[in-house]
Amino acid sequence: MKMGRRKAISIIGGGVIVGATVLFLGSRRPAKALAPWQQAGTYAEPRRRALSYAILAPNPHNRQPWQVDLAQEDKIILYVDTDRLLPHTDPFSRQITIGLGCFLEQLRIAAAQDGYLTTITAFPQGYDKNQLDKRPVADISFVRDKTIKKDPLFPHILTRRSMKVPFDTERLVPDDLLQDLHHIVQNNTHAEATNKPETIRRLRQLTHEAMAIELKTPRTYKESVDLFRIGKSEINENPDGISLGGPLMDSLSAIGLLTRETALDTESSAYQQGMNMLMANIDTAMGYIWLTTATNSRIDQLNVGRDWARINLAATSRGIGLHPISQALQEYPEMQENFSQIHDVLDAKETRVQMLGRLGYAAPVPPAPRWPLDAKIIKA
Repeated sequence: MKMGRRKAISIIGGGVIVGATVLFLGSRRPAKALAPWQQAGTYAEPRRRALSYAILAPNPHNRQPWQVDLAQEDKIILYVDTDRLLPHTDPFSRQITIGLGCFLEQLRIAAAQDGYLTTITAFPQGYDKNQLDKRPVADISFVRDKTIKKDPLFPHILTRRSMKVPFDTERLVPDDLLQDLHHIVQNNTHAEATNKPETIRRLRQLTHEAMAIELKTPRTYKESVDLFRIGKSEINENPDGISLGGPLMDSLSAIGLLTRETALDTESSAYQQGMNMLMANIDTAMGYIWLTTATNSRIDQLNVGRDWARINLAATSRGIGLHPISQALQEYPEMQENFSQIHDVLDAKETRVQMLGRLGYAAPVPPAPRWPLDAKIIKA
């Protein structure tokens, strides 16, 4: 996906440099970890073909928490891998559920491209509102339907990115693009967007503060550090989490300057410099889009993921970058004040803001590492 959770995090001289762009260049490119992007659509069996696109969906911390059971003909059962939850930054598994919704929407879009109707039954055995568990997330029937319409978003699955890079502050986000993104949702969520300078200024401030809270709270920051994948070899062997790759990262790792231990030294000047770089990047937002729901059920969360995937694909189709910047929506105690403030600014006191993303223009970025499809099939 990237070089970090919402931006790449590199470590120089024992401190954290947050915000370096991943450099998958030359021989240091982790080809094995990126192979699923080339393998998408190459499977003969229709369910696997659709799933090969679904595994490319956006998801928090690039945890790729999906597991699928293909044992029953014409059916897919989706589970969450409970070893891939984020208990500190996502204590109620809300964000992980949204990621699973992104998976379901890209599955549906890819299946329709081949003329298959997917009927999704969410949480057929119920759910725990406080924590995802081993029960199925969704039953998906997979039936040939010659009348099904292809989704115009399908061609953009392979070029979709979560754009964790600085945006061009000379290019405004046009009103008509915001309207297009408003109307792309179709799963009982509500989308709002803005390019108004005063609202952008306020949201830059709040997202800046929320990112600082996440990175300065020891347990939430360590949750990210524990998921570092440092250098080409680690990324290829474990292509999820926070990838720190490229020639520079490999070199620093080889001489012992880039380790998980040094990342935790938050007192260094390099760490502060990195924080400043990340905040400067956040502050290049040229617009924002957010999704709300009337309640906050697991069904709502899945639907948000489905519509977030649609918004991301639609933004890609219009050549604009979308970067999820939802730290202020997290539910741990240190974020409570920022959580309330973001709902006030977005005039969402009577609803639940589920996702927030910044919009802007930027040069293309590489795809995120991915586990191969076979690693996600638990029964066939």
